[in-house]
Amino acid sequence: MMKILRIYILYRLYISLALIVGGILSHVYGDPILAWILYIAAFFSLLLHFLIGPMRLVKDAVENGNVDEAVDLINKVRFPKLLIKPIRSAYYMLQSTLNVASNDLGKAEQNIRRSLETQSSLTGDMRGTNLMQLGFIQLKQGKAKEAIANLKEAVRAGIPDKESAASVYLQLCSYEIQRQQYKVGKSYFKKAKDLRPKNPEIVEQIKMLEKTISRLPG
Repeated sequence: MMKILRIYILYRLYISLALIVGGILSHVYGDPILAWILYIAAFFSLLLHFLIGPMRLVKDAVENGNVDEAVDLINKVRFPKLLIKPIRSAYYMLQSTLNVASNDLGKAEQNIRRSLETQSSLTGDMRGTNLMQLGFIQLKQGKAKEAIANLKEAVRAGIPDKESAASVYLQLCSYEIQRQQYKVGKSYFKKAKDLRPKNPEIVEQIKMLEKTISRLPG
C-alpha cells in the first residue's frame, strides 16, 4: 500500500494529466459520465499536487535519516507559496533542518523564520519547536542574546518533545551560569533533569553539568 501511495505522490502531476487525456477521449467517444468522473479525479489530484506536494515523503525521508532523498524530494516543490499553510510551515521548517545539515546557517535562519510567519491554528504546537530551532541556529551563528531570547520564548510557547525541551533547559542553564546567575541556572537545570530525558547525549550533558552545579553557590 505504501509503495502505491509513494508512486502516486511522486507522479501525481502526470497521473492528473493522464486523467485529463482520458476524460477528453471519453468525451470524443461518447461517454460523458466517465469523462466527468475522470475530470473530477484529475482536478482533485492536481489540487493535492500543488497544495500538499511530496511533503509526506520528505517527512519520512528526514525521519529515516535519508538526507539526500529528502533534498531531492523537497526540490520537487516548485511553488511553495501554493502549499496550504500547515504544509507550507512544515516545508520551510524541513528546509531549515536540511540547511543546518549542510551548514548553510543563513538560509536555515531565513527558512525557519518563514515557517514562523506561516503558522496557522492547525500547527499551533509547532511555534515552540520553530523558535527552538531558530535559537539553536542563532547559537551556531554566535548570536547569543537573540538565541537565548528565542529559546526562552520557545519554552513559553511549549515544546512538545521532552528530549528537545530538556536540551533547551540545559542550554539556558549553561548561559545563566556563564553570567553567574547561579540560582536561575540551577532552576533551569532542575527543569531539564525533571523531564528524565533518555537521549544518551543529553543524559551525559546532565551528568557533566551536575558536577559543576554542585560546586556553585546559591
